[in-house]
Amino acid sequence: MEQEHPFSTPGMASTLDALGLEFLAGILEVELGRHPENLPALIELGHVYTRARRYEKGLAVDRELVRRCPDDPTSHYNLACSFALLDQSLEAIAELERAVAFGYDDAEHLLADEDLASLRGSARFERIVQALSALQEPETPPSQGGEG
Repeated sequence: MEQEHPFSTPGMASTLDALGLEFLAGILEVELGRHPENLPALIELGHVYTRARRYEKGLAVDRELVRRCPDDPTSHYNLACSFALLDQSLEAIAELERAVAFGYDDAEHLLADEDLASLRGSARFERIVQALSALQEPETPPSQGGEG
């Protein structure tokens, strides 16, 4: 008779994942307490908070990243995601527009990102997607006149 693996219980994997995220968040919080200037640790902490569904804390981190890196399109994009996850659509769209203004240009990722699901269907979101898609379309060479 085959024995069941102890972690195969329903929900066990998600429980372990949540514990791992909390553990990682704790380590990053300690690191930032000792070295508040550690930007990579702050960036990772924001991602960990979001994955752990600690959206308010993720929002606080993303606000701090925008404060520290005001011209960074990814920081504005991540702040938009945090706002969207908290159903703050107007703020999320405004941050997406800032991200694009600072150079964010990945329409495909924007459309696939589940953090932004609450924004889909809004006219402003669709305009952002259209503008980015237009930037990514290859230019067609002018047609050659005359006969060959």
